[in-house]
Amino acid sequence: MGGGVRPLEGVTVVAMEQAVAGPFATRHLADQGARVIKIERVDGGDFARGFDSLASGIGAHFAWLNRSKQSLALDVKSDHGKQVLAALLAESDVFLHNLAPGAPAALGLDGDTLTEKYPQLIVCEISGYGNGGPDDSRRAYDLLIQSEAAVVSVTGTVDEPIKPGIAVADIAAGVYAYTSVLNALLARAKTGHGCVVEVSMLDAVAEWMGYAVTVARHGHTPNMVVGMSHPAIAPYDAYPLGDGSKLALSVQNDREWVRLATIVLGNPELAVDERFAKNEARVAHRAAVDALIVERFATLDFAAATALLDDAGIGWAKINSAADLVEHRQLAARERWQSVDSPVGTIPTLLPPGVSSAWDIALGPIPALGADTDRILAELGLEPVPSP
Repeated sequence: MGGGVRPLEGVTVVAMEQAVAGPFATRHLADQGARVIKIERVDGGDFARGFDSLASGIGAHFAWLNRSKQSLALDVKSDHGKQVLAALLAESDVFLHNLAPGAPAALGLDGDTLTEKYPQLIVCEISGYGNGGPDDSRRAYDLLIQSEAAVVSVTGTVDEPIKPGIAVADIAAGVYAYTSVLNALLARAKTGHGCVVEVSMLDAVAEWMGYAVTVARHGHTPNMVVGMSHPAIAPYDAYPLGDGSKLALSVQNDREWVRLATIVLGNPELAVDERFAKNEARVAHRAAVDALIVERFATLDFAAATALLDDAGIGWAKINSAADLVEHRQLAARERWQSVDSPVGTIPTLLPPGVSSAWDIALGPIPALGADTDRILAELGLEPVPSP
């Protein structure tokens, strides 16, 4: 952990967010010292609070994405709520939302309206399909965008699509929202003016589809692979060992193939065999390549196989469960697990990627719904929320 001033100290972010995409972006802003005021519905708040209770009584998604934020419970459709929101935005640097299509304009919170009222404000709008085009009013959730963006076809096949086990579309949009806000803050430092930034889930995942979409755009059909193999690299898969375990193996270039053939497979002739010497040839003869590895690995246990791979300088990995990852020795050695306060007591949390000795990470509490409402209103010189 570092020290000194956190990069975003002094930056105030107002967020109308729920689920994953918006909260992912703002939690990373909060990690770097921004003050994030999370506006939540008075009748339950961010619905991710109630997805489950698997984080010691808190929704796991909510616990993951909402540390170091302040919760303001507010009815933004009421006169009082509109007054509070206007006062907040007048003093804030960033307004970020992932509201449903049409909701921002109906509330007078669309980017053009807000930047006209508050020239200093950076407005980050996260949507499913972006503004404009025939699909801009469609509702969008992670599964739906993964389907539209063909992620499920490259994880499985067109006939048997498979959704990845993490919220790829939400996380991708959250990453680009986070980095876009940082870009906008840098631009404002030069121009003195805020701006509107649009981040669509479809755009974000289309970018992440890199290889497959590039191949298709150039008129070719991307190879469809199943399991853990790769359409353009071989060998690249999970392989069984003689002791019943498996490991993941990746050979990224022809030099590595020479070492694998010579040191691990024990057959230097394979290094120059025209079926295997070049990566494109290995992809074309993937079944034969895999069979060679499976045959050799059947004679080795995990320790012997990994020792050979290390000697050859070949990348390999254990195939871990989520529980294995929690106990991963590298995370423990680098003290990646920390803890934060929450409404149910202290709970564990992972530090974000990006390590620097120049600053540390804010590890503030996960807020209860409306925990900071009275304090925020008092700071603004406004009356408490009227009783129903």
